[in-house]
Amino acid sequence: MFFPFDVPSPATVKSINKHAVLDLIRFQGGGISRVEAAQKLGMTRAAISLIVSDLLDLGLVREAEHQTLPNGGRPPRLLEINPEYGKVIGIDLGASHVTVLITNAAAQILYEQEVPMDIAEGPEKILDKVDELVQQGIRQGGILWDTVLAIGLGVPGPIDSASGMVISPPIMPGWDRYPIRAVLEERWRVPVSLNNDAELGAIGEWAFGAGRGERFLAYIKAGSGIGAGLLLDGKIYRGATGSAGEIGHLTIDENGPQCTCGNYGCVEAYAGGKAIARAAREAVQKGLRTQLSALPLEAITALEVANAARRGDFLSQQIIERAGEHLGIAIAGVVNLFNPSVIIIGGGVAQIGDLYLEPVRRAVQKRSLSASARAVRITTALLGRRSSAMGAVVQAISLALHQAIEKEKPFVSSFS
Repeated sequence: MFFPFDVPSPATVKSINKHAVLDLIRFQGGGISRVEAAQKLGMTRAAISLIVSDLLDLGLVREAEHQTLPNGGRPPRLLEINPEYGKVIGIDLGASHVTVLITNAAAQILYEQEVPMDIAEGPEKILDKVDELVQQGIRQGGILWDTVLAIGLGVPGPIDSASGMVISPPIMPGWDRYPIRAVLEERWRVPVSLNNDAELGAIGEWAFGAGRGERFLAYIKAGSGIGAGLLLDGKIYRGATGSAGEIGHLTIDENGPQCTCGNYGCVEAYAGGKAIARAAREAVQKGLRTQLSALPLEAITALEVANAARRGDFLSQQIIERAGEHLGIAIAGVVNLFNPSVIIIGGGVAQIGDLYLEPVRRAVQKRSLSASARAVRITTALLGRRSSAMGAVVQAISLALHQAIEKEKPFVSSFS
């Protein structure tokens, strides 16, 4: 078994096995028996029983309710994560929005909120607004802060995991080397996990979405900007400095428009949400025939272009098709370099649907090596706009539960 996220580095074989059993239980839909867990992990039933006993004592795991079989017998006792162990918060902070999810320890959503937000306002203002949203969710959900175990946060930039900062982020002016994790842990007094938003999208879709069970997966987050989370042989690949996956800044035309990163002709400058809106505004200014002419220029967004395309507006359909083709060129490079079995396209722009995705698929088939192209499946994110936020939830739960194993403090229910 493999789990594509960070957990504490345990010091003993027993501790390693305990972490492995816990994660097997977490991601086995419908629960798992002790016998099946022993088979999957290659451990003896006696060893599994000892570990499960410890996890039950810690309150991390519980035995699922079961019914009597038709023949009068009893089925094996299935193990599952104890949802009452505590709460976690997952936050997806994008270029133009923030999503806050509050879940229990079994990742069941208790509260959800998404609001517009401009990442360019800088870390102090944005993190204050994020805190307000978190506090609002705590109040509206009737949740006690004492039950919050950990918080996961995703941001649209390269992450230095050791320092808890972003490094030279192309679309986050003012955030370079700002101590995000330290500031939030000081404010919230709980452990905070900081990750790139596209990486979290890959984790969210691997755990609960279209990438379940895949070892070679690429998640493409297509929003205002474009980034990729890469799952290679069961592990998130971050590169030497945390900058892996920045496919939005691959050059596809050296004489193309300037990108937010300062270079020219990047994929993001052709296929991102801002690029789609810019192309539509330029068309309106040129007097081209389009339904978008009825809107003020500043009101023309990628969403408005998508809506017009669905209503049959030919120019809008052309803009979206060209954006999809340009993204497909970049994804073909990913297919040729990494040979993934599935490409999952998420983010706000992906919500446009087949108008955007079909040109992507055609470009990938045309420009990828045959052996790789035949093996890859290209699909939309099953979790929709929640992918990265759910990935943040997965990271927060991992942080909380694995730290609990290291501390080995017995669980005391608030209902006891």
